[in-house]
Amino acid sequence: MTNGNARKEARAVRLVQKVSSTRGFAKVAPHLLPALDRTVHRLTRGRVLLSARMLPGLVLTARGARSGLPRTTPLACLREPGTDTWLLVGSNFGRDHHPAWTANLIAHPDVEINWRGRDVPVRARLLEGEERGRAWEGALAFWPPYAAYQARIGREIRLFRLTRR
Repeated sequence: MTNGNARKEARAVRLVQKVSSTRGFAKVAPHLLPALDRTVHRLTRGRVLLSARMLPGLVLTARGARSGLPRTTPLACLREPGTDTWLLVGSNFGRDHHPAWTANLIAHPDVEINWRGRDVPVRARLLEGEERGRAWEGALAFWPPYAAYQARIGREIRLFRLTRR
């Protein structure tokens, strides 16, 4: 990639970060982006996840906390370097309530992800204390808008570590 292209890409990322930090984005994105991601992922048989063009992403399949039925959710993730682990941030685009998928992981931690077109069985663990603090710092370095999300809500954003089973 040339320096000019790298600068353009960096500007585009900063613009997306700025837009994604707004309350307007938080109102629209949760309804539009996951549906679009699920559709494209299904149509391409797991080869394409649109949101992964900006952030690494996976598709989580977990049993519903109450229903027990499979629930599929496209999510941004942080792949932890040199490991078979992923970090998920339950930011819910900075909305007041926890996203439903976080309750599903708490109730049924053995789940499956689709990572780059491959199904991977994983176990989810809610992070707490110092471990959560370290993971949160990594999440902020990865995607600074998480700080804006946390600042405008009264709940602590849930963080999960997924480990290959």
